[in-house]
Amino acid sequence: MSKQPEKPARKPLYTAEQRKRRDATRWTLVQGILAPVQFLAFAVSLVLVMWFLWTGQGYGAATASILVKTGLLYTIMVTGAIWEKVVFGQYLFAEAFFWEDVFSFAVIALHTGYLYGLLTGALDPTAQMLVALAAYGAYVVNAGQFLWKLRMARLDAEASAARGTPDLEGATA
Repeated sequence: MSKQPEKPARKPLYTAEQRKRRDATRWTLVQGILAPVQFLAFAVSLVLVMWFLWTGQGYGAATASILVKTGLLYTIMVTGAIWEKVVFGQYLFAEAFFWEDVFSFAVIALHTGYLYGLLTGALDPTAQMLVALAAYGAYVVNAGQFLWKLRMARLDAEASAARGTPDLEGATA
């Protein structure tokens, strides 16, 4: 019987120095607060948008909720860029979060498209809500990317603990 080849080791999400900077910056806490607040705003807004699309009622509430969600998205993107600068030395597209940042721009583009349609009247209310739904679908994928990274960071920390070595490369995001 031949031995299965071992999987190549995955590069840890953070170096020891990046982990120290991540743990020391207030922007980590800001991101930790904004992420669930944004998710709550998304969940409420999704219900309101779906209600409007289903019944034709509640356009104002749905619109207000999308504006709140979009404001939170812009805020978390700006503060996230600051966090990335502190931790990785660059505002966006650090290797560890490159694809999450790329997809974040798609999410922002869709939300901005909604705002354009709302503010210019280029889209009727139903089309506005459909653009919002597309933005929300992209947001769910992007949130999943970040949750996956959080999981990978925790696995790095657990692997380090299991080896009995200090958590110099892993992280608990």
